[in-house]
Amino acid sequence: MSDKISRRDFLKIAGAGAAVSAVLTGCGPATRYIVRRPYTEMPEYNQTGLNTYYASTCRECPAGCGIIVRTKEGRAITIEGNPQHPVNRGRLCARGITAQQGLYNPDRVLSPMFQARGDASRQSKTSWDDAITLVTDALKSPASQIAFLMGTSPDHLYDLVTELAESIDAPAPVRYSALSSFEGRATLQEAANRTFGKPALPFFDLANAEVVFSFGASFLETWLSPVSYSAAYGDMRQARTTRRGYLVTFEARQSMTAGNADEWYPIKPGSEGTLALGLARLIAEFRRESDPTANYPFSIDSVVEATGIEETRLRELARLFASSDHALAIPGGNAIGQPGGLANAQAIMQLNAQVGNIGLPGGVYLTNTQQPPSNLEGVKALIQKMNNSQVQVLFVHGVNPVFELPKVLGFEEALAKVPLVISFASFPDETAMASDYILPDHTPLESFGYQRMLAGADRPVYSSIQPVVAPLYDTRATADVLLTASNLPYSDEVDFVQQKIVPLISAGGFFSAPEIQTFWSRWLQYGGWWVTERSLDGDLDISSPGNLTFSAPVTIEEGKQFYLVVYPTQLGDGSGANRPWLQEMPDPMTTLTWNTWVEINPETADKLGIHDDDVVRVTTAYGAVEASVYRYPAIRPDTIAIPFGQGHTALGRWAEGRGANPANLLPADVNEAGDMAFSGITASISLTGKRRPLARVESRDGVYGEH
Repeated sequence: MSDKISRRDFLKIAGAGAAVSAVLTGCGPATRYIVRRPYTEMPEYNQTGLNTYYASTCRECPAGCGIIVRTKEGRAITIEGNPQHPVNRGRLCARGITAQQGLYNPDRVLSPMFQARGDASRQSKTSWDDAITLVTDALKSPASQIAFLMGTSPDHLYDLVTELAESIDAPAPVRYSALSSFEGRATLQEAANRTFGKPALPFFDLANAEVVFSFGASFLETWLSPVSYSAAYGDMRQARTTRRGYLVTFEARQSMTAGNADEWYPIKPGSEGTLALGLARLIAEFRRESDPTANYPFSIDSVVEATGIEETRLRELARLFASSDHALAIPGGNAIGQPGGLANAQAIMQLNAQVGNIGLPGGVYLTNTQQPPSNLEGVKALIQKMNNSQVQVLFVHGVNPVFELPKVLGFEEALAKVPLVISFASFPDETAMASDYILPDHTPLESFGYQRMLAGADRPVYSSIQPVVAPLYDTRATADVLLTASNLPYSDEVDFVQQKIVPLISAGGFFSAPEIQTFWSRWLQYGGWWVTERSLDGDLDISSPGNLTFSAPVTIEEGKQFYLVVYPTQLGDGSGANRPWLQEMPDPMTTLTWNTWVEINPETADKLGIHDDDVVRVTTAYGAVEASVYRYPAIRPDTIAIPFGQGHTALGRWAEGRGANPANLLPADVNEAGDMAFSGITASISLTGKRRPLARVESRDGVYGEH
C-alpha cells in the first residue's frame, strides 16, 4: 500500500467508487499517493489476473488524443482510444498504439549519466543527488546565458519552464518540432491573425463540409490532428443521407489523403497561391460578384501554365466550390511550407471568406486556446547566440535538434560551443549523445501532466496525463528535477499541475467539484477536462489580405533537376524510429518498410535508366543523401519525394544506421511566419552504381512491374 493511506481507508475509497473504478482506475483521492508497483512487488490491493485501466493522454505527437491503457499485474498491456475524449472519441493512430514500445524499449537511458559529449570511454553513471546539484548550479549561471530548448509536448512542462525562466530572468524557452514545421502550425496561426485579427490556430469543420479543397493538407496521415480529422472525414463522406462529401486535393505527390480524394491534381510545387487566386477570380465570376483579385496582374492563362490544370477544369472546380452551401478550403503541408507560404495560406483562407463559410457549419473557426510559439525562426536565433558564445548552459527536452534540424543550420557545430549541455531524453538520441549529461525523464506512460488541445478539438480541452505503471528504471520527472533545483513555489510536479488546473473547477466543464482533490480524482478518472458543447470562435471580422506577394514556381532544367518533396510518415518527427511496430508498418502508398526511399515517376525513371532498388544520390544546394529508388506513378514526372524520419546515427538498435535523413537536403530559410521553407526546393539525382533492395509488402517486382 501507500505510506500515506491505510488499508482500511483504501478499502473505503475503493468500495465507494467500485462501479466506476472497474472501468477506469486512477480515479480516487488516493491516486495522488498510490504507488503503481510491478509484478515482482505486487501491491496487496491488486488481484492476480484482473485488468486495471487508466485514462491518460497520448504524447507521441502534440495532438493529445485520449487513451485508455489496460494494465495487468503492473504491466501495460494494450493502449486504446478513450471513447469519451472529444479529440479522438475512441480512435487512435499507429503511433499511439505503439507507445508501450517506448516504455519497454531495451535501449532506454536507465539512470542519470555523465555523457562527455559522446565519448564512450568517459561515460559514467551519476546519482540524482549529484544531478540535482548540477542543475541547481547551472541555474545560477548568468540568466541571459541560460537557454531552454523544448519540444511540443507536454504542455505542463513548457508552462513550468516558462515560469522558471521568468523567475530567474532568463530568456523564454524555445519550442520546436520538425513535425510542427511540416504541418506549418506557425504559418496557419499567423494567416489566421492576418485574416481574422486573432493569433489562434484555425479549426476546419471537415465533418460538416460538402465540398473540400485540400492544398497539401495530409489530414488523413500526419497533419495537425490526424485521428480527429480522419473521423471528421468519415462523417463528411457518410454521416449525411442527402449528399456524400466531395474531396479535391492539390499536391505534387499523391499522399494517402489524395489517394482517398475524388479528384487529385498533381500541381507544380509553388503554384498553390496562384491557383487560389485563379479560383477566387473564377468563383467571383460565377457568383457575379466583384473580383477580389483585381489588384493582382495575372491572367487565367498564367494560372493554367503555372498549375498544369486546363482552364475548362479550373472553371468546373470554381463552379463546384461556389455552388456548395458548405465549401471548405484547407491550406497545409507543402502549400505553406514555402518561402511565400504565408501568402499562400492567406490566399487559400480567403477562399473560405469569399463563399461566406466563416463561423458556419462546414466552415472555418478559430480555436479558443492560444498556441505557444513553435517555429524555426526561434531556433535560428538560439543557434546564433550559441555561435556567439552567449549560451553557457543549454537544457534540452522533448526535441532532437541534431537530427530534426536542417544540417545547413549548423546546430551540432554550435552545440560544441556551449560549455554545459544537459539533456532530459529518455532515449539515447543524437542530441543526448552530444550532450554532457543525460538526466532521463520518465516515459509518457510513467508521467503526470497535461496537454492543451488546439488543432483537433471543437471545444476547449485540457487532457490529463498520469502514470499507468511504476517507473521501470532510475528515471525522474524533469519537472521534479527543475522544481527541486529552483525556488518555484511548488512541492512537486503533481502540485504544479493541480495548481494550474484549479481555474477549471469553475470553468463550466462537464464535471466539477468543491475542491481540488475531488476535482483531481475526476480529472484522472475521465482523462481530462472539457466542456460538453462545441465552443469555437466563429464571430470573426474578416480583414482584406492586401497585396500578397506570390513567387512563381522555381524553374528547373528538365531531366536534370527535380522538385523535391519531403514528407513526414508514421515516424513523426523521427522519434518513432525506435519502435519496431512502426518500422514494420507498411507505408500506405508504397507498402515499403524499414528504410528510406526516393519516389520517382516511372516515366522519368525510364528516361534516366533507373530501376527499382537502384541507389541514387540526391543533391540539393544544402547537402546530399543516398537512398534506394521506388518507382511511384502517383507523382509528377518533374518531382521526386523522400519520407522523413529515418537516417538516425543514434536512438537505439531499431533506428540507428537505417536509411538516410532528408533534413540534410533542406534549407535554413523560413517564411514570414518563421516556419521552415522546406518546400519549393530543387534537387538533382545521379546513379551510384549500387543496388539495395527495399523491404516491401507488395510483390518483389512491385505492383507496377519492373522494367
